[in-house]
Amino acid sequence: MGNTNALQAKEKQTVDSPLEHTRAGLIFRPAVDIFETDREITLLADMPGVAPEDISIDLRNNTLTLSGEVKPWEGPDEQDLKIEFEIGTYYRQFTLSKAIDPDRIQAVSTDGVLRLILPKAEQNMPKKIPVSKG
Repeated sequence: MGNTNALQAKEKQTVDSPLEHTRAGLIFRPAVDIFETDREITLLADMPGVAPEDISIDLRNNTLTLSGEVKPWEGPDEQDLKIEFEIGTYYRQFTLSKAIDPDRIQAVSTDGVLRLILPKAEQNMPKKIPVSKG
């Protein structure tokens, strides 16, 4: 434990120029809790209103990108009377160190919370050294 450099958050950057926007709508930064054990790092991302099939997780060049789309709730025959749920996209990035084994990452979405299990690479796991009687 104590490997605080294994996962680092990248702050969301706002884009001032409308020419750089590729998607209309709001962009939300999901709240994240991160826990560590000797064997893995667990990341919980709060993404209410996002169905599991609308979540995208991408890993490139040690950058883990989470995104998910909140779609409108109303049906095609319903007319909006009052809308307080905001529609948009969740987006968050993290830089992974070499301490994480990218081939064993697991993701599960339950009740609007994305749980990512980031296993540590074997060479970064603590090892017990047996002591024999001499």
